[in-house]
Amino acid sequence: MPNITIHGADGRRAVRQVPDGTLLLQVIGEDHLETPCGGSGRCGKCRVTVQGQASSPSEQERQLLGDEALQNGVRLACLAVAEGDVTVFLTDSKAVQAISSEGTMPEFALDPVFEKFGAVVDIGTTTLAARLYAHDGTLLACAATPNPQRVYGADVISRIEKSLAGEQEALAQCICGGLDELLRQMEREAEISPEEVDTVVLTGNTTMLYLLTHRDVDCLSHAPFIADELFGRWADPEELTLAAAPAARIYLPRCMSAFVGADITCALVASQICAKTDSALLADIGTNGELALWHDGRLLCCSTAAGPVFEGATISQGMQASKGAIDRVTWHDGQVCCHTIGDAPAVGICGSGIIDAAAVLCEQEIIDETGAFADEEDAYSLTQDVALTQKDVRMLQLAKSAICAGMLTLLEVEKIDVAELPRLVIAGGFGSFLNLHSAARMGLYPPDLENHASAIGNAALVGAAMMLLRGEYLTQGIALAEMSETVDLSSNPIFMDNYVECMSF
Repeated sequence: MPNITIHGADGRRAVRQVPDGTLLLQVIGEDHLETPCGGSGRCGKCRVTVQGQASSPSEQERQLLGDEALQNGVRLACLAVAEGDVTVFLTDSKAVQAISSEGTMPEFALDPVFEKFGAVVDIGTTTLAARLYAHDGTLLACAATPNPQRVYGADVISRIEKSLAGEQEALAQCICGGLDELLRQMEREAEISPEEVDTVVLTGNTTMLYLLTHRDVDCLSHAPFIADELFGRWADPEELTLAAAPAARIYLPRCMSAFVGADITCALVASQICAKTDSALLADIGTNGELALWHDGRLLCCSTAAGPVFEGATISQGMQASKGAIDRVTWHDGQVCCHTIGDAPAVGICGSGIIDAAAVLCEQEIIDETGAFADEEDAYSLTQDVALTQKDVRMLQLAKSAICAGMLTLLEVEKIDVAELPRLVIAGGFGSFLNLHSAARMGLYPPDLENHASAIGNAALVGAAMMLLRGEYLTQGIALAEMSETVDLSSNPIFMDNYVECMSF
């Protein structure tokens, strides 16, 4: 059997013996590589340098990597097969993202639903963010990590497909492992034992909660997309337990529909927009864009698939918000200026940088309103080593159009003029780093709302924390979900028209 020698980015070396014909991705371990497409060979992110007896590059690899990269030994771990002894060199492409667990929490009287220590986790499609509290409301620790389920695909559709293909148990174990890791990290920081955590609130979109609780996702996979479980209850110990909190009761907040989840319910609790008389639009922007409009005592919601663009997954040099990622782009003295996380040399670009870059290039007419480069080139260099390609711009157009069109559709359904909406609230960890002017300029949301827009951070996590710290918010979350009306965008002609119009910059 072939020997696979793996050299990690941290200098560690491991040797493994595997059967002939084994995919390199299976040997390396998916937690060491970016696999936004779930290892299906579509995204080109799982790049490694290979020496030795590996399979010849497929046409798919050639298209994704190019001849120069292949000549330098670069391969895709999801497509390359060991045919003999192979040496693999990894990079630090899995550097941990700067995931925001921050968010604006309103003042309220404490009435905790836990006795000693309680925890909350926002199970995002791309990331996990968590907090640990003492009974007196003291925040003891925060933690965050990429969602380990990303190895099964970057979006909920990919994971639904994997679950239906027989990976249901693996997906559940995967996310439980990630939750346990986060909880243990916070317990160590707070110097408490796992047995002392008596209550945990877990929020997320509907699919994430289904996968967590081993539920059959078939009802989420096809029309009419009617969820047979919307939660808003305490989990049965038989359906869900956590090794890092073995004695804890686990609460799963109420979802609104198949694709409008508990995360937007919690975000509504955090924002408290429904407690006011003024109309307001809440947008939780991530891989799945979830929107809620409060107007005249009516709550309309919808979900629109932005894809993982804002996490950099479908961008040629996209990456998570880690060291060396371009996170801010400006124009100064006739040239583009880039700021990187950690002030390190630029190695890629993250979501906030992509938004800034698009806005700057549009303002300087380097990109025209159709999204094409004015000089008809295929790419624009932001730094010596990082460029934004024409394909990247097209992917961004699709994502931003989905979000903006969803907003406009809700407003049109309620016959609200965009310029007259008093408030736009942007939630989500991504929104914490977002330049609101850039977002308006490139069309992530209607430009008329720029002066009415504010970002409140990870509102899903904050709302879950509020439920933990005051029992009344558990009831409020259920009430909000029950009164909500979901607008189906999939066949909505208003959305379709808006989607096309929003494609322009």
